[in-house]
Amino acid sequence: MPSLTLPLEAPTLADAVALAVREGIAAGELAPDITYSVYQLADLLGISRSPVREGLLRLAEAGLVEIRRNRGFRVLPPRAHDVEEIVEIRLALEPPAARKAAAGTESQHAAIQAALDAMAAAAARDDEAAFWPADRSLHDLLLQAAGNTRAAAIVAQLRSTTALLGPPTTASGRTLSEIHAEHEPVVAAVLARDAPAAEAAMRAHLEATGRLLVANLGAR
Repeated sequence: MPSLTLPLEAPTLADAVALAVREGIAAGELAPDITYSVYQLADLLGISRSPVREGLLRLAEAGLVEIRRNRGFRVLPPRAHDVEEIVEIRLALEPPAARKAAAGTESQHAAIQAALDAMAAAAARDDEAAFWPADRSLHDLLLQAAGNTRAAAIVAQLRSTTALLGPPTTASGRTLSEIHAEHEPVVAAVLARDAPAAEAAMRAHLEATGRLLVANLGAR
């Protein structure tokens, strides 16, 4: 039987299941060539089958498991190509959005600055639990300031999928302060209403992040 731990800090049971299975895959507890049942996983984690099924569906969307109808699920090891695809989509959406965000309202710009300040404060405390929500908020606010709510929803889903595929870039030694520093030129350009600089800075940030995420998967 595999050894899996249900993380208590996850916001929902389905999230906890997805994280437990992801960590089980990374640790080699769940093997690619074995079909596991939903019942087996529910018993192992000590929870009902409904959140297990929901968590597995999220993992299937991320490409980490294959659902086998009436049989269970099979592990699909994460591939660097999955992350490359996600980064490619984000590069198509977020740099142009940063350009448009430069023309946003004063209140939108104030919210963007506040999100960056929250990232800085969390980085100073080395508080990852506060840092990543502020990071997500900043990216979302930039997309919202560009007037593209659909793009914001797509990027939010892509970020959730990326989190399931592997560890964050801090696992490769990148500090929270360094990540915050990559966002500073984006926000500075947006607030200065320098659209080309905002687009270029966002592109540089996403490309750097993508390279590290792919390297992390390769190392594992």
